[in-house]
Amino acid sequence: MDSLANFRGLTAAFVNPLAIAGTTSTFTSTVTTAGLINGKFATALTAQTNAATPTTDHATGLAFVAMGANKTCAVVFGINDAGTLKMAQGPIIDTYVGVTTTVGAFKDAPNFPPMPDDFMPFAYTVVRTAPDAASWTPGTSSWTASGVTASTFKNVGQLPLRPQIA
Repeated sequence: MDSLANFRGLTAAFVNPLAIAGTTSTFTSTVTTAGLINGKFATALTAQTNAATPTTDHATGLAFVAMGANKTCAVVFGINDAGTLKMAQGPIIDTYVGVTTTVGAFKDAPNFPPMPDDFMPFAYTVVRTAPDAASWTPGTSSWTASGVTASTFKNVGQLPLRPQIA
């Protein structure tokens, strides 16, 4: 029996980057990341100030999917082996109907996206849209757009089972 079997292939961030939403659609962190991807040290991402966020979903390789009114999804931030900032968008699901620019309550917690093998998550946010919100797209739309609520970024060493919604 291999006693190390449960420790092989670990992907985890070891340093809290203190990630926050930047201005408009950008990303900010105050600490350099450090961690493992499949047991191998990844190239660190230095602290970022209003860095452009990716416009392509690292999980699918496609452009992010726009969210319409009364929707929610999780957006995960991380790096690849080369230390490049990446994002992945979880499935878009319905919320209860809000009122004009006020987002509705959660019907269910959104799920995380599938995680690519070369991706070390270090933060996530949950985004909701209100009935009067314009279509919202990760990577291009503002975190503070009218009728849009993005939760305070949750910094993580590994993703929890589900996104925190309260």
